[in-house]
Amino acid sequence: MVFEERRDTILEMRYRFNVGELFGKIRAVHPWADTQIVKEVIDDRISGLLGERTAADNEKPAKKKKEKPSKEDVKVTAVQTAEEELNPFTIFPGPEENTKVHAEVLFSDRPVLRACNTKEMLKKHLDATGGRVFTRFPPEPNGYLHIGHAKAMFINFGLAKEMGGCCYLRYDDTNPDAEKKEYINHIEEIVQWMGWEPFKITYTSDYFHVLYELAVELIKKGHAYVDHQSAEEIKVSRENKRNSPWRDRPIEESLKLFNDMRMGLIEENKATLRMKQNMHSDNFNMYDLIAYRIKFTPHPRAGDEWCIYPSYDYAHCIVDSLENITHSLCTLEFETRRASYYWLLDALSRYQPYVWEYSRLNITNTVMSKRKLNKLVTEKWVDGWDDPRLMTLAGLRRRGVSATAINTFIRGVGITRSDNSTIRMDRLEYHIREDMNKTAARQMVVLHPLKVVITNLDNKTVSYLDAKKWPDAQTDDASAFYKVPFTNVVYIERSDFRAKDSKDYYGLAPGKWVLLRYAFPIKCTEVICSDDGETVMEIRAEYDLSKNTKPKGVLHWVSQPSPGVDPLKVEVRLFDKLFVSENPAELEEYLTDLNPESKEVIPEAFAVSSLRDAAVGDKFQFERLGYFAVDVDSTKEKLVFNRTVTLRDSYWKGGDK
Repeated sequence: MVFEERRDTILEMRYRFNVGELFGKIRAVHPWADTQIVKEVIDDRISGLLGERTAADNEKPAKKKKEKPSKEDVKVTAVQTAEEELNPFTIFPGPEENTKVHAEVLFSDRPVLRACNTKEMLKKHLDATGGRVFTRFPPEPNGYLHIGHAKAMFINFGLAKEMGGCCYLRYDDTNPDAEKKEYINHIEEIVQWMGWEPFKITYTSDYFHVLYELAVELIKKGHAYVDHQSAEEIKVSRENKRNSPWRDRPIEESLKLFNDMRMGLIEENKATLRMKQNMHSDNFNMYDLIAYRIKFTPHPRAGDEWCIYPSYDYAHCIVDSLENITHSLCTLEFETRRASYYWLLDALSRYQPYVWEYSRLNITNTVMSKRKLNKLVTEKWVDGWDDPRLMTLAGLRRRGVSATAINTFIRGVGITRSDNSTIRMDRLEYHIREDMNKTAARQMVVLHPLKVVITNLDNKTVSYLDAKKWPDAQTDDASAFYKVPFTNVVYIERSDFRAKDSKDYYGLAPGKWVLLRYAFPIKCTEVICSDDGETVMEIRAEYDLSKNTKPKGVLHWVSQPSPGVDPLKVEVRLFDKLFVSENPAELEEYLTDLNPESKEVIPEAFAVSSLRDAAVGDKFQFERLGYFAVDVDSTKEKLVFNRTVTLRDSYWKGGDK
């Protein structure tokens, strides 16, 4: 279609035609197409139309201002706008429609099979999908989702939404040893919290009977066999490209043994069903992968109906085919499995989806491996899967991060095939600040209170001052303000006082004026110390009711709500990076890299009384301290606040990029 639109121009300009125009148009229609294959097709079409180059074609054209060549390795977002409707099945000229030919093409310097379907397969597939894009988000319910899964959701749900298609939430529940109902419930909740609506919720276990029948078919076709090697023996034989001694056993024998496995007549670890692939391939994932193993473990959904369970390598591609997935999208570590993906579907004569891999999301000062996260949780290095220091989505939500901030961060990072970069934590924090700056009302809290007695204010006087919830609040908008009491006893941060003043210091010091935000200037007139003569216990000060004094320093503060009554006491938890190193996952002993100062609990901070009715999940900016959210540990007697992020922004300058 794209070629025909430019046909006349190509004939006129011949080999001087800028093929970059064709690349741009094709990318709009097929954003997931492999650029190498696109180039091959374009070159074939042009040479077929124009024939061999002539002497005139080789003449140098008149000099023009050079344009930058289009990069083939461009960043493609999952929600890239398409000028025309995406149809992933009218891709490029190939073999005859009724012929299915496997062509191996070089992809990332490895030969990988591409999807190739017969006309009958595509017709049946298109009848089921109506030509719409179908994707799937397939988490394994063996732990809580982390921010890497947020990228996978963004890509799979985002592509389907942009193209008017459908995205399944499919649980990859093939390992009953590690899966729990708790994780299943969590995943569904988090997907919805992230703003995505699944087309259907399915489970790999929904297809256990079909998968078993197809395994029997695979054996009958001579593409699978029952093996009795131990896991270690299989590992060694695969490393040495050595066939199993049972690889060529008779089909009938494998069928009987596989049935024995199904009936529970063979012990665990005494037999597996392996696919008969290619032990001489350059791809390790073609060395007779395991299709079924024996596990006498009840399944969270199927109960004790099964004692054999399919592997990921066997089940994943088949269920993709059964659910008519058009785009099977996964991270780059699965690229080498693409060959086995297509091998199995071809062996079973099943419809083949289009597979595309993207770089996984890595963030500094954290770990993303579920195995490592599980170790942190089970060994109690952290306070559960929703510990605010973790990059789990539950932890980020508890910390006060919104789904909007996470999705904006993912969109900003983009989607590439470059797998050698790690995103700095600062970049995520930037998007969190941007979001909370718009949604978190300002309040005043003092973390480490230092008592200040205003000696020229009557100890029975209470006045109420207006404080801004929003920095740009208009004076006629009452909802943009909150009332703070002002008495002769106020509390400031202990770090906002020094016994010795200096030119570069804007806090309170003996004989120095500072402004109490929304209130009055005060001057330190006396310092009361403990018996050691060093620890400051109390400050005596005078205030300027007329506000004629214009000090440079401005301090936040909290006052007694009434004479003799302490301010509202709250617990505040300050969080920092969980690991000291930027890439702890690369360390052999990553647990030794845990940051001992990643969590600080302040049991009795003082807060303004307007925070008394704050509810779990409410978010605020504590002036000069950062952004905070009410934690689930809060009670009627005591509120608990988590610091979501500090006010400091050292990464981005000049807006989003």
